[in-house]
Amino acid sequence: MNSCKPLFIALLLAVCQPAFAQQNRVITVDAGQAKGAFNRSYNFCVGAGRANEGLRADWQRQLRLTRAGCGFRYIRFHGLLTDDMGVYQEDRRGNPVYNFQYIDELFDFLLSINMKPFVELGFMPNALASGNKTVFWWRGNITPPKDYQKWNGLIKHLVDHFTERYGAAEVKTWYFEVWNEPNLKNLFFSGDQADYFKLYRETANTIKSVSKDYRVGGPATAGNGWIPEMIGFCADNKVPVDFISTHTYGVKQGFLDQTGTTGVIVSQDKDAVAGDMLRVKQQIKSSAMPNLELHYTEWSASYTPSDPIHDSYFEAPYILDKIKKASGAVNSMSYWTFTDIFEEAGPRMTPFHGGFGLLNYQDIKKPAYYAFEFLNRLSDTELKNNDENSIACRDKNGNVQLLLWDFTITHPGDSVNDQVFYKRDLPAKTLGNARISVKNLKPGTYKMYVYKTGYRANDAYATYFDMHSPSQLTKQQVLQIKQANNGAPVVTTVKVPANGVFEKELPMRENDVYLVELKRLAPPNPPLKGGL
Repeated sequence: MNSCKPLFIALLLAVCQPAFAQQNRVITVDAGQAKGAFNRSYNFCVGAGRANEGLRADWQRQLRLTRAGCGFRYIRFHGLLTDDMGVYQEDRRGNPVYNFQYIDELFDFLLSINMKPFVELGFMPNALASGNKTVFWWRGNITPPKDYQKWNGLIKHLVDHFTERYGAAEVKTWYFEVWNEPNLKNLFFSGDQADYFKLYRETANTIKSVSKDYRVGGPATAGNGWIPEMIGFCADNKVPVDFISTHTYGVKQGFLDQTGTTGVIVSQDKDAVAGDMLRVKQQIKSSAMPNLELHYTEWSASYTPSDPIHDSYFEAPYILDKIKKASGAVNSMSYWTFTDIFEEAGPRMTPFHGGFGLLNYQDIKKPAYYAFEFLNRLSDTELKNNDENSIACRDKNGNVQLLLWDFTITHPGDSVNDQVFYKRDLPAKTLGNARISVKNLKPGTYKMYVYKTGYRANDAYATYFDMHSPSQLTKQQVLQIKQANNGAPVVTTVKVPANGVFEKELPMRENDVYLVELKRLAPPNPPLKGGL
């Protein structure tokens, strides 16, 4: 539990040391030079496993925490229409029976914490399915409907219900996405492209029959697939579409390794993920519908929930690098996922198993969580900044924040898979110092807050590793990990001289992330003159 003290002292000494004559990296920011509004497409939406998990108290507790800390505004998950949500049955005569009680409970909770649903419509209720093919431990049916009249009836009753319960003004702020990854035939959809386009057309027309203002889109494909085809189909057949959605992950090779026994390898391409987003944006701009919104409703370094890269300190700068490069090209990039409470392969057996989440089962914050929390602490005005691996912002009172990081792919490539490499202790190489220079600040006294994540700095997996990776954590071990990685900043008081320039050096290692906040203290009130 006391292992965090040397780190804290070392960081305190580092941020308080005087500037040296030589630096490896210089970041110069002018507080008077605004670039524009800070783009927050990165926290527009976040992912979760399936709807039924959202009825759990621990899931709801973690979403409330993540909403407050990271600022996510929408949430997307699978399985809204699967049988464990109790949405659809048929009576003995084959007449539909609808039930939206579980959905109401979930959506009421989301709205109570000021989040909105990004409504993924799937998978197929068994009573309405044309076959028995399923996916995941919870057996989501992936077949098209056996009867489109009944499918359209379900969608219309559902959307009518949303309208009655929440009001049209609220529902028109939501997004309706048709299905999930239909291009992965017999994994997420048993039909072909033509079958999906029929499903999309029927669903989109039904939603628009309730309100033309309700937003619907797709194709929610894996690997950026079917985008020109989707737009072409909608344009040629006058099918309504308000947005394009798709998914991308930074894996070079491997497949959906749910159990961690096959292995995947993270791409060595530093433009992975972001390059896909920029390319798809260009596909849309050059299409017959160039103004369609673009939503990446899933993205991460890896597409398997058993990849220890998700637990590693490497994930934090990975996230920041992709957001910096791509956020201006997309309307949202929904990180997959906010929590390790995720049961595609069933309940996981260990507290750190390479799960997608920003948080593990015990609410322990991973470095990935801190990447989003640091972003959420940035103010709404971004400052001009030529450094590729940093973001500077200011608020209306002249307070400044600088988020900076190193992004180095240390994975050696094909010689080892992620499931071996990222389970190791991976010390970070020293890179020298980063010198911060902020100009045009108001002279005076400031509180400086320095937050950090990196190797053994708010690096929960390293603390867990030092415990010899127990298969189960005691209450005391959970407390120890949380206390050693609680995200608390180093706080000091600094003076900005009359020239309005603030300078500071920070020691950098591979894949370190820093957030530096400068908050000006109000000058003391002058003493009153005269008597009563």
